[in-house]
Amino acid sequence: MKKGRPLTTLHAKGAADDTAPKSRKSGAHAADQALSTVLTSLEDSKAEDIVTIDIKGKSALGDHMVVVSGRSNRHVVAICDHLVKDIKQSGIGTPRIEGQEAGDWVLIDTGDVIVHVFRPEVREFYNIEKMWSAPEMNEGRLH
Repeated sequence: MKKGRPLTTLHAKGAADDTAPKSRKSGAHAADQALSTVLTSLEDSKAEDIVTIDIKGKSALGDHMVVVSGRSNRHVVAICDHLVKDIKQSGIGTPRIEGQEAGDWVLIDTGDVIVHVFRPEVREFYNIEKMWSAPEMNEGRLH
């Protein structure tokens, strides 16, 4: 489990969930291997506009964030189905999945890699790549 990550997560209904994704391997090598598996699967699924963001040291959420688009709700769901199957088969573990029912924005968390799969319009609206790739600010005040 990542340092700084809570052991228990509360969901909207208030039920505790202690089943954070767990990788069978740990460390930077495992994170890079998970990223490689994710990228290969996304390319196989014809995901579009694949962007990888290194979040090591910026967040306790994981080491890598991947943002991609699918052409339609069906394509988004198909990309996610294929990705989850590949993650499980590679031995990374069972990822957490949010939003797959609607197919507008699906989040897949492997523990080391967080994948956002969007329909293009939704991706443009939220523009999370811009937020995560913003330059780091110095500790000093700007004004």
